[in-house]
Amino acid sequence: MAYGARRVLTRLDRWAAHRARPRGRLAVVAHEFVVFGLKQAAACLFGGLMVALLLASWRWYPRDAGLSRYDFLTLAALAIQGVLLATKLESREEARVILLFHVVGTAMELFKTAVGSWSYPEPSLLRLGGVPLFTGFMYAAVGSYIARAWRLFDFRFTRHPPFGATVALAAAIYLNFFTHHFLPDARPLLFVAVAWLFGPCWIHYRIRRVHRHMPLLLGFVLVALFIWLAENVGTFSHAWLYPAQRQGWHMVPFGKLGAWLLLMIISYVMVSALHRRNAPARVPR
Repeated sequence: MAYGARRVLTRLDRWAAHRARPRGRLAVVAHEFVVFGLKQAAACLFGGLMVALLLASWRWYPRDAGLSRYDFLTLAALAIQGVLLATKLESREEARVILLFHVVGTAMELFKTAVGSWSYPEPSLLRLGGVPLFTGFMYAAVGSYIARAWRLFDFRFTRHPPFGATVALAAAIYLNFFTHHFLPDARPLLFVAVAWLFGPCWIHYRIRRVHRHMPLLLGFVLVALFIWLAENVGTFSHAWLYPAQRQGWHMVPFGKLGAWLLLMIISYVMVSALHRRNAPARVPR
């Protein structure tokens, strides 16, 4: 199924390229922009479906249903994951990494809800403590996006930091999500470390045939921005709430973007472990 769809898309792409070329550079750029958008949509398929389910279930899910809304979201997420694997839109190796995201995210959720950082106001059966199981899939959606984008855009890097250094930084970031409740917050130092390690790195991505490039750090910020927007959708749909939102919804503070940037580093390092054999500092000529 997935193979057949790829063949159809490849043919459409070639047809569009053939039509765009005689019409000048603007038409070629427009064609490449459309392909970029389609690949991005394919990369965030899991996350996009989960955000759509948050809104749809908030608006239309029956309040008196025998299955709670949170449990419905958990089962729907499992179904989406199963379909992606069955259609080979996601590899088993990517699924294993996403499962690890689920575990890492749920562990942090258990701690954060216990200390009152945010809460899940609705009842459910499929939960650990105060954490509905669908929440792990929201973290997994970030890992799914990175893993799929890496494959679809054929990522390459120049001046990439050593893998061991990135693992140490990711571990320090994850630890600080817990310890800053009891010890001085190390985020200023962590931001400096992120800039020092990843600032010189450029990511090279292929939309069609030619690799384009941009600073990897800028890519992290852009993805973190979209996660922050998705978080606003999540709180607007009352899937979870921060303490200040219990009396009435308002946008998540923009300062949360920094936390999502740090989470992006953890996510990126976990996915990069899949690609260690691919010599990250080499760029195709």
